Amino acid sequence: MSDEERGTTPSESADGPLTGQTGYDLARAALEEARAAARAAGKPVGMGRAAPIRPRGRTGDRSRRRWSGAGPDPRDPQPFGAMIGAVAKRHGWQPKISEGTLFGMWPSIVGDDIAAHATPTRLDGTVLHVSAESTAWATQLRYMQGQIIAKIAGVIGHDMVTRLRITGPQAPSWRKGPRHISGRGPRDTYG
Repeated sequence: MSDEERGTTPSESADGPLTGQTGYDLARAALEEARAAARAAGKPVGMGRAAPIRPRGRTGDRSRRRWSGAGPDPRDPQPFGAMIGAVAKRHGWQPKISEGTLFGMWPSIVGDDIAAHATPTRLDGTVLHVSAESTAWATQLRYMQGQIIAKIAGVIGHDMVTRLRITGPQAPSWRKGPRHISGRGPRDTYG
């Protein structure tokens, strides 16, 4: 083999930088040393590609093969949302996450017009409490209750919200100060 075929220059081939061998020759020697050590240890030394792991038992079972085909496989990288959803379900966080999703996505679930006049206040079991800004909006939302529940079920899931409790604005309180008389109290000052 000439110096050009080996990839060395004439100055290297005389005595070489260290031993007169190129990187290819050094890699080949290291491989031969590793094979000799493996033979001495009694391990089989093979050439070529490793064969896939064969399934034990039935030979027709293709679900346990080692490589992934063109289709999706459980060992493929999973979407982050699916992975977080599985962790939440495993730890029992799903109801609180669904509640947070409902409150966070309220305008996109019911629409901007309704969201501007009504806000969800709390979720007790499967009953969603909604506060409307006027009695007219509270009445309108009561008529639309079935449609709103269907929209919520489409985004959050069925049986998360089964009923709405819609309230209008709160009436002003006549109760002033820390002390209060229970019952009707004095009413003679109005007449």
